[in-house]
Amino acid sequence: MRIPKKDALSWFRFFAGLPEEEALSPRQEELKYAVLRQLEDAARARLEPLRAKLRAPKTLDGRTLYVGPDERFPAGCRSCLQGTGLSAVRRTNRCDANCPFCYDYGHLNEQPPIGDGLWEIGGGRCYAEDLPLMLKLSNKPTGVAYVYLEPMLEIDQYYPVMRAFREAGVHQHLYTNGIKCTEDILARLGESGLDEIRFNLGASGASDHVLRMMAAARRYIPQVGVETPMTPAFEKIFRQKKADILATDLDFINCAELHLNENNIVNYWGESLYACRAGYISPVWSREITLRMMLQAEAEDWPVVVHDCSNMTKFARDLNLCAKEGGWFGRTTYGMEFDAFPFAAFLPALEDDTLPFVAEEPLPAGYRAGDIVF
Repeated sequence: MRIPKKDALSWFRFFAGLPEEEALSPRQEELKYAVLRQLEDAARARLEPLRAKLRAPKTLDGRTLYVGPDERFPAGCRSCLQGTGLSAVRRTNRCDANCPFCYDYGHLNEQPPIGDGLWEIGGGRCYAEDLPLMLKLSNKPTGVAYVYLEPMLEIDQYYPVMRAFREAGVHQHLYTNGIKCTEDILARLGESGLDEIRFNLGASGASDHVLRMMAAARRYIPQVGVETPMTPAFEKIFRQKKADILATDLDFINCAELHLNENNIVNYWGESLYACRAGYISPVWSREITLRMMLQAEAEDWPVVVHDCSNMTKFARDLNLCAKEGGWFGRTTYGMEFDAFPFAAFLPALEDDTLPFVAEEPLPAGYRAGDIVF
């Protein structure tokens, strides 16, 4: 159903006005998904001319898109996309930043603790001393990632866990905003077996301190890079500090396509949004920023990998992980992160004249404005 944009706008205005508890009928659901498909196609059509300009894009066997030297592609992403997935290791429920793109925006002080001395790994809880037993009895992951929320706030707790995973030969990477980072911490992380560190420059505004820590990390940790959601604010910061960022001799820039949930969508209300595969919801401009950065990297011959960590990459990640876990063909946990579908959030995209639908056909009888759709 190639629903015309004017009809799509009419129906989404109607759906947005319904009580939240009122479920859509099957035909109304058809209309919803028809609109999402049209918006996804429109977003892809806007991006395709940029993608087509890339001289030497690489795909990691069709799983993602990047440019730059293969040897600098982050090993953590290889584990995520080709190995046994991204096993999250969680400990810290606090943060020292307040980023508009954060999935926990507005609720940072409400995040539940993991538990005194406990770690959340694979959805379960354990003590550090349990790891040798777990590594014997469970399927050993190819890689783990230290996440949630800012590890540097209690980094001393992390070193024993890292040593256990190092002895087991598991690749380890850590996400940080870098605000509390010091050279002593970097040295201890390297000694403990951390293989890769990723700085969220969007969280610190690419502060001089964090850039110094990125440069220092080269002396202790094998791979150093950036992972940041692509927003206009970050694009502006990157343009201003590009020379300083590249001077740190980083290996990669993971350009994360910003995806929205019920917490952070308030900070991007009014932007033109689309949903990828009826899953992650993102502003159309986020991946545009990524592709512009990739084109600039090629044009200026940056000696780093610029990785398009897009919604499609996340889709491929979930397919890979579910398959490695023995899931049936096509099984994935990839999906939308809203309890109730946010119809009103899509109205700006449907009112955006710069985001035309690729093809339109008149709605069939029973789906037109004025029809009663059951």
